[in-house]
Amino acid sequence: MTGTIVNAAAIIAGTALGLMFRKGISESINNTVMSGIGLAVALIGFKMALKTENELIVILSLVLGGIMGELLNIEGWLARTGTYLESRVGGNGQGEVAKAFVTTSLIYCVGAMGIMGALEDGITGNATTLYAKSLLDGTTAVVFTTTMGFGVVFSAIPVFIYQGAITLAASGIKEFLTPSMINEMTATGGLLIVGIASNILGIKPVKVGNLLPAILMALFFTWLWANLNIGL
Repeated sequence: MTGTIVNAAAIIAGTALGLMFRKGISESINNTVMSGIGLAVALIGFKMALKTENELIVILSLVLGGIMGELLNIEGWLARTGTYLESRVGGNGQGEVAKAFVTTSLIYCVGAMGIMGALEDGITGNATTLYAKSLLDGTTAVVFTTTMGFGVVFSAIPVFIYQGAITLAASGIKEFLTPSMINEMTATGGLLIVGIASNILGIKPVKVGNLLPAILMALFFTWLWANLNIGL
């Protein structure tokens, strides 16, 4: 759990630094920096998406995962959680805390580094990947806070719970995961990150939260394809 603890702490520290610099940065600089972050997030997502070995697995995962997410209304739960946090910390009532919480939580949780780093930490005790992720998350937390506000700090909570749960469960799923499963999971998660980039850049609103089950569906379809030996 050491890597996850450090990751959550880095986000909190990054938020604190961002709050210190927020008033000294103009709106035009904030907008430009946010655009740059959006493009960088898109680059990361596309690179992850290209790891797929079977595009149809990714497509099926996104379709069925999206249906499942809509039925569960994951995005709604995330938004309500953000709104509740905003009411508790005295936000401006315009949803800034909720938006910051949902956006950064998805960015920090959806990705191969978090998943594989947590697995590596749990299976081998090596938290190097999560330490690297902590550096990246802490740095982006500074930028996100200067542009989106205090709500970024609350993303440390799902990061701690999500990655911590994976780390604790890692020993039980060690023999289950195959390289193909990891590739398709990574590719599917990469497209979700592209969706996040679309939201940041204001291109088209994407309910990334409702697409999160697609990552699990990618594992299932990869297993199904391998065990039934079907040509999807």
